[in-house]
Amino acid sequence: MPGESATAQTSSGERMPGESGAWVFFLADMTVFALFFHVFLYYRADDPALSAASQDRLNPHLGAANTLLLLTSSWCVVVGMRAAARLDASASVRWLVGGLACGVGFCAVKIYEYADKIGQGLTPRTNEFFTYYFVFTGVHFLHVLIGCGVLLWMISQARRLADGRRNLSHMETGACFWHMVDLLWIVLFPLIYLCP
Repeated sequence: MPGESATAQTSSGERMPGESGAWVFFLADMTVFALFFHVFLYYRADDPALSAASQDRLNPHLGAANTLLLLTSSWCVVVGMRAAARLDASASVRWLVGGLACGVGFCAVKIYEYADKIGQGLTPRTNEFFTYYFVFTGVHFLHVLIGCGVLLWMISQARRLADGRRNLSHMETGACFWHMVDLLWIVLFPLIYLCP
């Protein structure tokens, strides 16, 4: 029907969450990160000793804390979207604020980690490993910042659920973006911090 938001449909007729055009963006973004991962793995195979020595300078506990924060945030967003689907504005806002708080926590940990590395004299110019570390985690950090903005917008939309004005399809698109950010970190964390 004209004026309604388009939603993606599967071949079996089930509706995919969010706007169909957003899925093209999500796929393109994940393809770029897949190329990042491939380049990083190629470099590591080329100089495993330097990679291992550099990886030892990272703090996997901070990476694990950030993983937990993003997983918790995604869970909060899922519960918040379920509340939005029921038009329960107060519960939706509460859970989305929890998701945003975890996202802000991720940013605080990442800023602390960057400051710690730079304080130790480890910068993108130190060696190729740290070039990749700062570039890849920096691009992901930018995604988290954008995602926090998206969550703020979703909270503003959730507040309007009580008036009967809602656009769940747009909110679902925002939630899918946040879950993509989480998924990218789940691959990035073990790749950079843990894989020998």
